Amino acid sequence: MSELNDAGASFRQRLDSVATDIETLLGRLLDDTLLPEELARPRRLMDAMRHVALGGGKRLRPFLVVETAALFDGPRARALMAGAALECVHCYSLAHDDLPAMDNDDLRRGRPTAHKAFDEATAILAGDGLLTLAFDIMARPETHPNPAVRSELVLALARGAGLGGMVGGQMLDLAAEGRFDGGKIKKLAAADVKQLQAMKTGALLRFGCLAGAMLGEASTTQRTALDRYGSALGEAFQIADDLLDVEGDAATVGKATGKDAAVGKGTFVSVLGLDQAKARLNALVSEAEQALAPFGSSADVLKMAARFVAERKA
Repeated sequence: MSELNDAGASFRQRLDSVATDIETLLGRLLDDTLLPEELARPRRLMDAMRHVALGGGKRLRPFLVVETAALFDGPRARALMAGAALECVHCYSLAHDDLPAMDNDDLRRGRPTAHKAFDEATAILAGDGLLTLAFDIMARPETHPNPAVRSELVLALARGAGLGGMVGGQMLDLAAEGRFDGGKIKKLAAADVKQLQAMKTGALLRFGCLAGAMLGEASTTQRTALDRYGSALGEAFQIADDLLDVEGDAATVGKATGKDAAVGKGTFVSVLGLDQAKARLNALVSEAEQALAPFGSSADVLKMAARFVAERKA
């Protein structure tokens, strides 16, 4: 029990440490200093990008990059750069998801969403700016000196964020809500929900695990293990999110709850029921932990991350 408690404390310390380092790095990347080929950084745009990207969030995705890279003794500074790029993509997606045309949310992380703090056009451009900045960061030599590794990271991030990943998953989600079929809500089977969520939410979490392996130039066997871990973690994260929407407190979660059922959204909870969804969540945590077996005790903090994802309250 004491070893478990020690691992939990270590996990929380390391998660907080990554969050602090990512906040500092994003602050530097989003300052007003012009880079070569840049003509200006418009103040309102920069203020909105900073509003979206700074001052909140658990920074779980960068944490996964840093911790998986650490399995291969990858330099932390490189992992933080790749993690910052990933976080920019995640934050851009939040700014766009919150828009009236999408989820129409007023709060994010307990603060006004970008379109409420600024306006819709600025929120869209702030998201666009963060998305393109992500690939700028990933392509820099500071992220990895080997251009082949940087190219692999850029391609993998594009695939995880794009048509067959997060963006495609968001389109499937909107279609299921009846946005494009006269308001007719589609009843999704469990397999449909799994695919949708593996794209919309899971793809970037999975990338976070694979990015560390790419930075560390891991073997095929090691990458496969982290791919299994990332896939299980991504599904667990979404089930936990679905449960929070049903059982969570809006003040704690930092955004409105109960919205999924209100719009007839297909979720793991809606297709499995509360009890089965919780059972599936526990099974996924075990699957994620088992996937890390090849790394032994070096992966204890990543095992704790899977439990954190399942047990989080926000």
